[in-house]
Amino acid sequence: MRYLPVVAGGMMAISNTPGAAMNHRAWLNLAHAYVSVAELQALKERFGDVAAIVAASASQLRAAGLPDKKAQAISMPSEKTLRSSLSWLDGDSHHIVAYGRDDFPEMLTQLSGAPLLLFVNGNIDVLHLPSLAIVGSRNPTRGGVRNAVDFSRHLASSGYAIVSGLAEGIDTAAHRGALSAGGKTVAFLGHGIDRVYPAQNHDLAHEIAASGALVTEYALGAPPDRRHFPERNRLISGLSLGTLVIEAARRSGSLITARCAAEQGREVFALPGSIHNPLARGCHELIRQGAKLVETANDIGAELAPLAGHLQQTAGKVEQDTAPTPDDDKDYVELRKLLGHDPIAIDDLKNQSGLTIEQLSSMLLILELHGEVESLSGGRYALIA
Repeated sequence: MRYLPVVAGGMMAISNTPGAAMNHRAWLNLAHAYVSVAELQALKERFGDVAAIVAASASQLRAAGLPDKKAQAISMPSEKTLRSSLSWLDGDSHHIVAYGRDDFPEMLTQLSGAPLLLFVNGNIDVLHLPSLAIVGSRNPTRGGVRNAVDFSRHLASSGYAIVSGLAEGIDTAAHRGALSAGGKTVAFLGHGIDRVYPAQNHDLAHEIAASGALVTEYALGAPPDRRHFPERNRLISGLSLGTLVIEAARRSGSLITARCAAEQGREVFALPGSIHNPLARGCHELIRQGAKLVETANDIGAELAPLAGHLQQTAGKVEQDTAPTPDDDKDYVELRKLLGHDPIAIDDLKNQSGLTIEQLSSMLLILELHGEVESLSGGRYALIA
């Protein structure tokens, strides 16, 4: 599948003072050399701070216990790579968040494999909200999509940030459900922050960055490599108080996320389904292993409320948007006028409404969940009589 570049949103700008730029350069140097948190802590004991570490010679770094390859990478960094990353940081809403600093998410500091550095496009305050991960099949049923939107919308309205991986299917529905409620959502990426994968979620990525956050530990230009996604999953579960799995086969990346959550001491929730649905088998297996069976979003809220603790205090500091409902939003009113009981293609709706395919897909999904619209074959829609 293809991926597309992502352009900055329009929020806080990074400081460009000489001190700030030097600090960014030092942290980027360490990240590009793949220095681990444990290695960083040992180097700090020897040299004091990151500026002193990157100023050390390769022999001094080796003497401090750093492997030769990493020592060489720090002492002779790629200037082209550093310039590219520093240039990206000039963009609005572009940030790097380093381990040990105040803006690094507290939930991720608890991980044994915490990342040294996070690249963030969006609002870093969202990373400190009490969060729930919602993951599941890339090829869900209509019911699975509806459940993902409903659970996400309800919990986002309650003040939880919804965390997922921007993949097709359940991930996409979870992000859209949070956005439709005017809530916050975080997407962890399995590639560089300057890309979007899959390509069809390009517009969704921009919507997330505008009010929530796109996050990755991978350097700019890193491709969506297969091995990155299981690594990415530990951060989805790690940032979250709990992980909800909606529709997953027995061999599924979603189950990797659930396993990570259990190993991290987080809550694991699973939505049961029909015994005849292959996508319910992964959820049933999780329930047999001790995951909490849930039927409503309130089941999750009741479990997570005592765990949120002081994170709930932060939740009050991050403004929740008030999203128009299908009943009072003028775009929905106009869309209803274009729809009829005769099927109409989404491309025709796009041409007549001036809205994008992504906007229409989200709005039509909401209308479908409200029982006003039905989705037909060939990408066509009609009002329900």
